[in-house]
Amino acid sequence: MLPDVLAVASGGLVGLVLGLLGGGGSILAVPLLLYLVGVEDPHVAIGTSAVAVSLSALINLLLHARNGTVKWSCAIPFALSGSVGALIGAGFGKAMNGKTLLLAFAVAMYGVGVSMLSRKPDAGCTDVHVTPRMAARLLPTGFAVGAASGFFGIGGGFLIVPGLISATNILMLNAIGSSLVAITAFGAATAASYAFSGMVDWRIAGLFVAGGFVGGIVGQRLCTILAGRKGALTRIFAVYIFATATYIVWRAVGSSG
Repeated sequence: MLPDVLAVASGGLVGLVLGLLGGGGSILAVPLLLYLVGVEDPHVAIGTSAVAVSLSALINLLLHARNGTVKWSCAIPFALSGSVGALIGAGFGKAMNGKTLLLAFAVAMYGVGVSMLSRKPDAGCTDVHVTPRMAARLLPTGFAVGAASGFFGIGGGFLIVPGLISATNILMLNAIGSSLVAITAFGAATAASYAFSGMVDWRIAGLFVAGGFVGGIVGQRLCTILAGRKGALTRIFAVYIFATATYIVWRAVGSSG
């Protein structure tokens, strides 16, 4: 009974962060499944999180789209090229040692956190149009981010927000809303790969999504409120990444000692 309650609560937290920060929410899913819910196999945790986060992201996408924060012209090509990369990356991730995979995940998170803090708080365009030159950046960036997302599990989706920003220079609020298109697509691709290999706990995934629905509503409302405070979302995103990466390293190194 307790693991089920923890799965719902974990899903609520991930849904909240997905609504608030976009790709950042998926970082938390794997650690919660491993260290709180009690999933023993890192690969099963990754596969289960891919299913749960993909569905939770879809719910949050609908909420953001209703408020007009999704830049579809940027999000769709990014998601399509990234889905191909996610399938390829998932194949490599499943073949890698679980603890090594998590440590590599944490190192990548530190790098992204630093890059987000180095960006000016008021950077970004309010009116972005996809040109051939932008598409030349958007498609390969989407593929690379998708490959990383598949490799690390949907937790790699924390790369989507900075990936969209670097390729299109959109505002943080729009990057968060638009990232949910890619998270939904990448998660579905990654989930299909892991499910085919029998690495998904479907019951836990369902409980996770149930909690994520409620959390997503709260997170999306917080995102809209904080968007008016210069740099607030970016700082929260970076601090969240650093804290989660440090926890993953601590648990991975401690369990091997």
